[in-house]
Amino acid sequence: MLRNTLLACALASSLTAAPLMAEDYAIDTQGAHAFIQFKIKHLGYSWLLGRFNEFGGDFSYDEKDPSKAKVKVTIQTASLDSNHAERDKHLRGKGFLEVKEYPQATFVSTSFTEQADGKAVLKGDFTFHGVTKPLSIDVTHVGAGNDPWGGYRRGFEGRTSFALKDFGIERDLGPASQEVELYLSVEGIRQ
Repeated sequence: MLRNTLLACALASSLTAAPLMAEDYAIDTQGAHAFIQFKIKHLGYSWLLGRFNEFGGDFSYDEKDPSKAKVKVTIQTASLDSNHAERDKHLRGKGFLEVKEYPQATFVSTSFTEQADGKAVLKGDFTFHGVTKPLSIDVTHVGAGNDPWGGYRRGFEGRTSFALKDFGIERDLGPASQEVELYLSVEGIRQ
């Protein structure tokens, strides 16, 4: 009996001393606390800004070992919104996003390297317009904590850019309009 009690105590103490595991988060798109915005020069004369209204995903993060962070995001490309219906129709069509043929874009992380002051570099495979290439995102940890509804949230923002031609979009919009910039603001709800 004493042996069983000691064994139970040892098992219980080993469980409570176990290292913290990564926390899993669902990106809060339902509450509109996440955004994927884009920016590209229009012929070199002004900026065209827009966003993708429909996307989802999740991430995991371990404060003790941020290098174990993982992210997966799926974007519905037809949800492109530049606040101009005719332009959006044009951008969704032939020569640009071709959303009927390529309805989704995805990002799946391959590494997360923490730097100083809450900054990090997130690398992964970005599939866009039927082409998969590595993409690096400069990330800033915004914060984490309890929310008013009894949950726990964590947020990050990120910035990256890429050449449209790298993803098979050959439309020439002039030398100043070769790269698109992405800004991501992601708030996740711990699961």
